[in-house]
Amino acid sequence: MRFRGVVWALLLPLVLAACATPRTLELSQAPAADIAGTVEIYVATTREPSAQPVYFSGERGPKLSFARLDITVPRSHKPGSLELPSSGPGDPSKYFTATYLQRLDLAPVIADVRKELMRRPANQRDVLVFVHGYNTNFADAVYRFAQIVYDSGFKGVPVLFSWPSRGELLAYPYDRESAFYSRDFLEANLRGIARDLGAGRMDILAHSMGTLLTLETLRQAAIRGDGAFGGKLRDVMLAAPDVDLDVFKTQMAQIRRPVTVFVSSDDRALDFSRRFAGDKTRLGAVSAKDTETIAQLEKLGVRIIDISEVSSGDSLNHGKFASSPRVVQLIGARLQQDRGIGFAGPQFGDRIGDVAGGVVGTVGSTVGLVVTAPLTILSGGR
Repeated sequence: MRFRGVVWALLLPLVLAACATPRTLELSQAPAADIAGTVEIYVATTREPSAQPVYFSGERGPKLSFARLDITVPRSHKPGSLELPSSGPGDPSKYFTATYLQRLDLAPVIADVRKELMRRPANQRDVLVFVHGYNTNFADAVYRFAQIVYDSGFKGVPVLFSWPSRGELLAYPYDRESAFYSRDFLEANLRGIARDLGAGRMDILAHSMGTLLTLETLRQAAIRGDGAFGGKLRDVMLAAPDVDLDVFKTQMAQIRRPVTVFVSSDDRALDFSRRFAGDKTRLGAVSAKDTETIAQLEKLGVRIIDISEVSSGDSLNHGKFASSPRVVQLIGARLQQDRGIGFAGPQFGDRIGDVAGGVVGTVGSTVGLVVTAPLTILSGGR
């Protein structure tokens, strides 16, 4: 009975969050006076195509599908918030709004993205690939990525890789298998970005179960002999990774490149995942106080950013990387640096006042991470 009580205590916030009607992409107009800006997103997905307003379902498609979307940001938007109506498209001055969606074949999407990259200054010809997490339908993934792109100030081309999560609380096993199903497709997508688009560099931001998909993809790419994707891959950022710590160590032994991991020891979703997975520690819930584990991760080239003390509007503490204004802005600011997030950067300017955690990471000749400078930045000093 005690175990059941613990399980329900963990499940209740998740159940309540899952009770809403599944979100869809209902297109509508957004007058220029009502919006703060528009985010253009390209999509590569292993979801099965569906009729509008769903567009791509939670079932597995036999091949990659592509699309381009425009999402407007409401005039009243506050950084870190994802303002969405309870149903329908809502008022564009108050809510994120989908105004355009076009399905594309491979050749047109390559041509479109190349054109978008070439019209940017040389230092902005970058691609940011976002891999969403478990219990996320297509519309939710699109809106969240739009918010991240806008709040981070990313100036390159955003590409959403959306895999077939059913967006259902109890579909965890199905979602996990869908993540594995999508490995080859994500690798093919990354190779296409690196080879065909003329991008200066490619960064990956993955969340929750999407980090499992990302790590498995990078592992197999490394085994094939080109884990750097022709030298185009730069930052790999894993937010709240729902990955078994032991499994992660074996993956990193093959990947052999620096990755940045955002962890929070108060992540309630990962606490449930840990219990569901045989009481095995999840990477995203590692405590910076666990010096033995941190030391092991350091040897593998892992950089830990501990955001346990960061406050956000996320009741599960599972989406702080996007829902904390300072953290999402930190991601954007560091993406603009030549050497990427977590590397030596005492010159990094603004104080990150409400990030009270810190950076724990690798110090070595190949990585060159300076712990003290980012720690000072993250704790609000210079």
